[in-house]
Amino acid sequence: MEVLETFIVESAIDSETAFYRQIIEDNLSSLRLGPAVGRIKVVLRPEDSLFQMVIILRDVGSKLTTLDIADVEAKAGTAHEVVISIKKERYLPDLLKKLWGRYGKGNISQPDRWTVAVDSNRPLEEAEFIEKMIVADPRHTLHEDLVDFAIRVTPEGFRVRYHLFKGNRFVFVASEEAMKKEWIEEAGAMLEELLAGGKTR
Repeated sequence: MEVLETFIVESAIDSETAFYRQIIEDNLSSLRLGPAVGRIKVVLRPEDSLFQMVIILRDVGSKLTTLDIADVEAKAGTAHEVVISIKKERYLPDLLKKLWGRYGKGNISQPDRWTVAVDSNRPLEEAEFIEKMIVADPRHTLHEDLVDFAIRVTPEGFRVRYHLFKGNRFVFVASEEAMKKEWIEEAGAMLEELLAGGKTR
């Protein structure tokens, strides 16, 4: 797992601190969130049935178009297709989903792992569209992954939840009890401390 700038886990029960630290590390690794997460702080308060987590993210990049991950060429004449030559294979599944949604699986072929062909009566127009098509939005995927991560590391039974994802900041609060406004405010204060604080492990 990539080294975090700050990684703090606090609990009144020492054994819980080590246990949740390990759970957090394991889930960061399994969800491949390590490169995106810069700083993290978790506070467990068993006496209040309270779990609070704040995260500051590293730069996660912007939306990717087809041209960011591939070359696109219109083949007119007898072929009537758009040929997409893949440069970044990790985004191929996202690209295929988008193409299937627009053109149907029957109009998409993949002669090899680096090439995708789209059958079209208007290859020039469709090539222009495909070039600008948004293939992946790392921030959208990251939001879903962060919520999944937070739920995975939350104590079992803590089903009352609050979360906020804004800019490079993520706040998550969970409890077995009704959510209290002061808990959310405390998490906000934790986030500000994390933003201002130094590097602590």
